[in-house]
Amino acid sequence: LRMLQVKLIVTGDDFGYCPRRNQGIVDCFLAGAISNVSLLVNGSAAADAAELARRYNIPIGLHANLSEGSPVCEVLKTNSSLLNQDGFFHGKMGFRTALSKGLLNMSEVKQELKAQVELFHELTGHLPPHMDGHQHVHVLPEVRHVFAEVLEEYGIKYTRVPIEPGLHNCDWIPPSLMDFYLGVEEDSFNTVDVFTKHGIRWADIYIGLSTMGRNMSVSSIRSAIDSAILQLAAKAAHSSSSSSSTVTIELMVHPGYPSVPPAGGCGQGPDDFSQSWERLHELQTLIKPELQSHYKSRNIQLCSFKDL
Repeated sequence: LRMLQVKLIVTGDDFGYCPRRNQGIVDCFLAGAISNVSLLVNGSAAADAAELARRYNIPIGLHANLSEGSPVCEVLKTNSSLLNQDGFFHGKMGFRTALSKGLLNMSEVKQELKAQVELFHELTGHLPPHMDGHQHVHVLPEVRHVFAEVLEEYGIKYTRVPIEPGLHNCDWIPPSLMDFYLGVEEDSFNTVDVFTKHGIRWADIYIGLSTMGRNMSVSSIRSAIDSAILQLAAKAAHSSSSSSSTVTIELMVHPGYPSVPPAGGCGQGPDDFSQSWERLHELQTLIKPELQSHYKSRNIQLCSFKDL
């Protein structure tokens, strides 16, 4: 394992969600604990987030959002298949239900995704080097095709495919959440060919479901990374092609100081997870010196997608 050079992209999701989330993410970046961020352009503090990224030179991509809050595309704000009767997006599970019932218009999905890329460009002054999906909507059936088309149109090279090695062995994840994760995993497997066909790339290894919120600890991150690398090394040993000595890993994290209502959210105020202690717990875990020293001992170098 020492021979492997590991490039670790630690992505702080939901940048722009609220001022306290932004502050927590910046503090993490300045402590060397995260190396990349994903911006919610419809977040209530998105403009502030873009300004902070510019000020501190934080590598920033787009966290495409079709499930929480309001669309950014003017035309879709009043009358569209993406909205529920309250005039907001359908929600994490509501979006999936509406999709499975065939109620979502894919041309509106595309319109909104493009509007979010355009707004990202407006806020940051550049196109996103990477673009993933809030609540993993980007790997869902039908959506995955439209998402891939948008990335290809704008020349956005990198995304996230949330297939986590060892997820099935994580017995601390409650069954209802595990069901959701296994759904995300299945959708991700079915997305690989679509993204590949459009020339889109992603990290060799994804980690983040098993280490979210209360489940994050130095040891949970450490063992997730180690077992993923071992699995990859074993796979490489079986294949005849000489495997490259560099492995890229994306670790998805959600650090921040807890949101204080009414500030925050994407138009509907902050959700429970954002107001909970779990965000702060992630922040405090990520900045621990023993985690940083573990990276050094394993020859792990933090970077962002544009460094690949």
